[in-house]
Amino acid sequence: MFKQSRRLFLRSSAAMGVALSVASAAAALEPIVIGIPAAQSGPVGVADHQDWTNGAMMAIEELNANGGVLGRPLEAKIIDLDMLSPEGNVAGFQSLIEAGAHAIASAFTIIPQPAMDTAAPSGIPYVHGNTSTVNVDLYKGDPHKYRNVFQLDVAEKWYGSGFVRFMSDLKASGQWKPKNNKVHIVQGQISYTQLISQATQEAVAQTDGEWEVVSITDIQFPVQDWAPVIRALQETDAGAIMIDHWVAAELAAFAQQYAYDPVPGALVYLQYGPSQPEFLDLAAGAGEGMVWGTVYGVYADESGTAFREKYKDKYPGTMGMVYTGGGYDAVNILADAWESVGDPSNFDAVGDYIRNIEYRGINGFYKIDPETNSGISYPNMVDDPEAGQAHLFFQVQDDEHRIIAPSPFAETDFRLAPWM
Repeated sequence: MFKQSRRLFLRSSAAMGVALSVASAAAALEPIVIGIPAAQSGPVGVADHQDWTNGAMMAIEELNANGGVLGRPLEAKIIDLDMLSPEGNVAGFQSLIEAGAHAIASAFTIIPQPAMDTAAPSGIPYVHGNTSTVNVDLYKGDPHKYRNVFQLDVAEKWYGSGFVRFMSDLKASGQWKPKNNKVHIVQGQISYTQLISQATQEAVAQTDGEWEVVSITDIQFPVQDWAPVIRALQETDAGAIMIDHWVAAELAAFAQQYAYDPVPGALVYLQYGPSQPEFLDLAAGAGEGMVWGTVYGVYADESGTAFREKYKDKYPGTMGMVYTGGGYDAVNILADAWESVGDPSNFDAVGDYIRNIEYRGINGFYKIDPETNSGISYPNMVDDPEAGQAHLFFQVQDDEHRIIAPSPFAETDFRLAPWM
């Protein structure tokens, strides 16, 4: 009787072992899902979000071609995000969580808190390039709740102080001799542009008269006509003009109107928006000589150049210079975290890995500042060019974007614009 029972036990144990092995093998083949909330329609953000998606898909395809992660393929779950309403953000992020995403990788949301509040309770790693003080403030207010929400770049305020540093460095280099010390700021009305404007004004005030803000002109999205703005710019005749607005199509319209009636000798800085592919396409040559910047852009070093070539082969046409590299880097950072932790479903362990990551990507060096759960900017926050993401300044030269600063990453020198 004992022998028969033992035989039955051994048989059932063997069967159970086979079943567990089959279940384990099946689990190993299940994809690791990356949720990508990307605006695919609407008035703003579509180009940036498509850039991010393209970069992320490039990384996913490369990783899968090399065996995936932990022997499992990566799979993107992409949804059309309505990012202009709180409800749209909540619905989009909730759908990805319910679909079983192991992480969410997002270019940005215009209204950060609803997305953060939806992701946070699940503990899911949520990496993004929001470039937002709101994210930093929310994290500081409740570090535990938002522990796995990571802003891969830095807050937008660094655009302001970084631009003032750029002007001083460019003047000191002898490449630009400003006709006066006046700065005219044209500012949008959303939080992002307002914070950039405030940071610029504060940084100018700290230069002890090297620069002076002489006028601030308000604009409201959508800008229908730039003529009144251009008249205001001509009245102040400032040596430096900052168009603190981020919508590429509208900045292209500004460039076209400005080209017909410019402010002689002025340096024109268009904040960020020319990074989007449609700027060069729509400006149709009128952007020549204009300068723009990004705290989170594609380098032109060896790895950056190789990435650009691969990207252009896969996605012909004008290439975005920011979120293409951002999406690519985000997926590779997640892949490194999953390989190290060994279990993509262990959200807190994955979050701990990202929190301590040191990763050199296409958009620079990634290290998370423990005070903000976001990135680190060179030269705004650190002196070592390989200790953060460079605040890159581009100039449109021969209808292409060329990096002119900071010096360790510059492709070429600043060139006087046609109206200068």
